[in-house]
This record gives sequence, C-alpha cells and structure tokens, in this order.
Amino acid sequence: MDRSPNDLQDIAQWIQVSSLTLLVGIADHGSLSAGARAVGIAQPNATRALKTLERRLGYLLVVRKTTGSTLTAEGVLTVQWAREVLASLDNLAAGARTLASEGGTELVFAASMTVAEYLAPSWIGTLHRKLPQVKPRMRIMNSQDVIAAVQNGELAFGFVETPQIPQSLRYQKVWDDAMAVVVAPSHPWALRSSPLSVHELQSTALVEREYGSGTRAFLDYISHAERPEPIAEFNSNSTICQCVAAGMGPAVLSQLAVAGSLDQGKLVEVEFEGPSLLREIRAIWSRNHALSATEQKMLEIASFAGRTD
Repeated sequence: MDRSPNDLQDIAQWIQVSSLTLLVGIADHGSLSAGARAVGIAQPNATRALKTLERRLGYLLVVRKTTGSTLTAEGVLTVQWAREVLASLDNLAAGARTLASEGGTELVFAASMTVAEYLAPSWIGTLHRKLPQVKPRMRIMNSQDVIAAVQNGELAFGFVETPQIPQSLRYQKVWDDAMAVVVAPSHPWALRSSPLSVHELQSTALVEREYGSGTRAFLDYISHAERPEPIAEFNSNSTICQCVAAGMGPAVLSQLAVAGSLDQGKLVEVEFEGPSLLREIRAIWSRNHALSATEQKMLEIASFAGRTD
C-alpha cells in the first residue's frame, strides 16, 4: 500500500466525496454496513469504495471484525480531516444557496460544536415547520469563536457552551447539558470501586477538544487549577470518542456526544464526586442588538426544547 508523496499530489483528481462520507459514517456508526446504510450506499459498493480509498491513500483506514469496524490510528486522523472537508463543502453549499435564493427571510446564527451536532438540527426543523419562509444558515465554530463573531458584529446571534460570557453580551440559558467522564472498558478507571475525585481529574492528561471550545473551558472552570497538557486535541466529539474507545486516555464530553458509545459498550462512564458536571448552554447576542422576530422565535424554540418541568 506504500505510495510516494508525489502519488498524492493529485488527490483532488481522484478523491470522491461519497468515499469521505462513507468513512465518516463508519466512524459514527461503528461498522461498514451501518455506515453504508446511514449514507445510502449498498454494502458491496461501500466495500469497494473503502478498499479503493485505502489503496489510493496508501494505508489502512478500517479493521473489520465480527463485532464491527475499528478505525486504525491513521483512520482516526483521516476521519477528522474528512469531517473538515465535508464541513467546508456544506458551507459552500449553504453560501451558494443563499446567493442564489430570492425573497424570504434569512436567519444567520452561530453554534458551538456540541450544539450544532446534537441540538440545533431539531431546533431548525421546528423553526421550519413554524416559519417555512425563513431560510436558516448556521455557522459552526467553537464557543470562543462564536463569542468573538458576536462581539465584533460579524454575527448578531449565537449559541455557546462556555461558562464565561463577556459583560458586553446578553445571554439566556436554553439547555442544561450534563457532562460525563468516559474511558475505554480496558482503562483502570473503568473498574474502580470509588468515585473519581476532582484532584484526580484535574491532574490527569485527557483527550480533549481544542483550545477555545466550550468543553475545554468548562473543564478549566471546574478544575480551579492548572491542568496537564492534553494527550491529544481534536475539534470533533466523534473523533475523541473513537480515540478514547481505542485506549488513548480518558475524556470529559457532553452526554449528548457519548450516549451512543456508552449504549454500545465502547465507552464506560466513570462516577465523579467533584463539582457538578452540568453546564449551561446559552444563546448570546450583543447588548446593543435588539433580537429580530425570527431570532426571538429561534430562542423560544431552543428554550422550550430545554425545559425539564
């Protein structure tokens, strides 16, 4: 499978978006067959597409077992890059639709990664049912970048996970997001009989989200101490789940992000006796910005979805 660097210089000539979508589907769903179903590809075609992609890249991406499919170390990294490529294509499509569309009302907002992956799609669906003339456009970035975009006027409205909101912004809680300490079943923490202390957590290197993410900021906030450098940093919750399941180390992520892996037995949640692992997801906007009727409707939908009473 070895290839020279020159062989990959023409990657744009042969790479197929469907193959990248399939690879991400395998990572998200845990097997080739489930990934193929999720992206609408027949399994024989999916098998051929994966083998072709591996041959052209020059390395294995997936190890297939009777219990499912496991990404190789190279596969984990390639999935992260594939997500970035697909996200860029989505942004291109959204931008093109916006430029080509006429009439209607557009709602542009930003969302941090966990919000964008697990909460915003249902909010957008509800908004479409209530206001079908509105064309929503979501920009996905980490919490720090959402805050910066709202502060500098690039965007008027956004959703973040970070516990610290600048005084220049207004905010409203829309969701209580429970966090979880997770490890691979083979990790020593998975078999411990006593809860994990905050000291143990804050002194242990973790697999983490990138600097500027709300998840990273929440960990710093509850630790009240300098923490070790991460084992690795990724801007994808799914990639972190894969790495933790492969034994790279512990992580702290939203329950929304780890629920599937916990159900499948790929991850184990570790009991924690420290501060509450509950963070607020908030809508933010500038103090000198009056929310439009469409923004108010989106805020109402998100807040209603987060009600627990």
